[in-house]
Amino acid sequence: MPKLLGFTLLGALIPGLGLIVGGRRRIGAFVLTLFLGLVGLGVYVGLTRRDEVLAAAVVPSRLLMTSVVIGALACCWIVVIVASHRSLRPATGGAGGRAFGATFVGLLCFAVAAPAAIGVQSVLAQRSLVQDVFQAQGESRSATRPSTVNVKDPWEDKPRLNLLLLGGDDAPSREGVRTDTVIVASIDTKTGNTALVSLPRNLTFMPFPADSPLRKYYPNGFGKEGLSLDGRLEWMLTAMYQNVPDAHPGILGPSDNEGADVVKQSVGEAIGLKLDYYLQVNLQSFPEIVDALGGIRVNVNERVAMGGVSSSHIPPKEWIEPGPNQHLDGRHALWFARGRYGADDDQRQVRQRCVIKSIVDAGDPQTLVTKYKAIARAGKHLLRTDIPQELLPAMVQLALKVKSGTVSNVTLDSDKLRLKYLHPDYQALRDTVENALESAPPPTPATPPAKPGTTPTEPGTTRKPPTTTTTAPPGPTQNLADACAYNPNGDQPN
Repeated sequence: MPKLLGFTLLGALIPGLGLIVGGRRRIGAFVLTLFLGLVGLGVYVGLTRRDEVLAAAVVPSRLLMTSVVIGALACCWIVVIVASHRSLRPATGGAGGRAFGATFVGLLCFAVAAPAAIGVQSVLAQRSLVQDVFQAQGESRSATRPSTVNVKDPWEDKPRLNLLLLGGDDAPSREGVRTDTVIVASIDTKTGNTALVSLPRNLTFMPFPADSPLRKYYPNGFGKEGLSLDGRLEWMLTAMYQNVPDAHPGILGPSDNEGADVVKQSVGEAIGLKLDYYLQVNLQSFPEIVDALGGIRVNVNERVAMGGVSSSHIPPKEWIEPGPNQHLDGRHALWFARGRYGADDDQRQVRQRCVIKSIVDAGDPQTLVTKYKAIARAGKHLLRTDIPQELLPAMVQLALKVKSGTVSNVTLDSDKLRLKYLHPDYQALRDTVENALESAPPPTPATPPAKPGTTPTEPGTTRKPPTTTTTAPPGPTQNLADACAYNPNGDQPN
């Protein structure tokens, strides 16, 4: 009996070997050859075609095919295990031995079926996530994204991909949606090096492009003179997502997310970049994705309030205390990103960028494999975007470059740019962003920057001629690894 069970186990680990030992040499040799061939193919693909495999993981049709293949291979493996045991089992034997052997074979079959079922569920969860969050080009409506996608080489004529990252604060206690987090990620498509530009939520008189229908209604930007600070809130950047579509529904054309299209147009004009796509995060579901990742690690350089209202002098009941490499669950990570009591917008923006970096760092292969079902489930509640499905394979490969590249912050001098004043200096802001992208190491292989007064044609960097003469302030970038380091006694970066 021990010998029989040993060969059965060996036949389960190396399909075909049990059949050969049991006398069924031809079919056993065929199964063994097929098994070794599949293993060799898997090793080859894993070592040389990893990017293609990851790209296929965002194509719904291929994901469905993968789930079928996993199920079919598991069924064939189980059949081989049962057939191997039957060929090894002697013709005569006691009932107890047969029952014990059947139980052992059942355990081996379960050891194959359980991981296969988890694999199929994870693949189908990924397929559901892709279909729910990312729509095909012809199935979704966007007034501001590129009209076509070059599937073969999306970055052929695009040295930089500019993404708008929005944090939508749609709490049950608040009517409508406020975009309290507005960050532009400008990604070098050759190197993956990424520059982040964070805009304060209280910017006023946000501009619109000259060719936008909204320019007619807001020729001097989205704002209104003579308002108190409380009244001015409804004319700030944070209110545009909700208020502009309410006032002018459908003005930009067919859209599944008019608020995001409005903010894309205005933010792109404010910083001098053509924004390609948006990625909107529902902050109420943000803790779910952090918990699905198993939490994130950040350096906390100063006390961060969890609640509290500064204007009403209501102190918070909880704090996140300073400390290096702190592990935060979803609830604490959300407050770390948005805690406002006793902090200005510059401090919050630094923390938000550090949270983005921490989430990227937390998405390691082991975490993605072991917790993917929870991550996919959270992602469906968390994300809205106008990135089309057709672009996802290229986006996955670009994301791998971003993960291994440098993520930096474009430093904005709030005083020089008048960002905290009623009328910010948007021309100086455009110049700052342009200078920062030009000086970001290593240099991007792109068309040389346009001279003042001309309009470059390089996609992703188009800027309108300046309407006023403004001296461009310096636009340095700061590596987020430095900005997010533990430095409780030093000056905090802007």
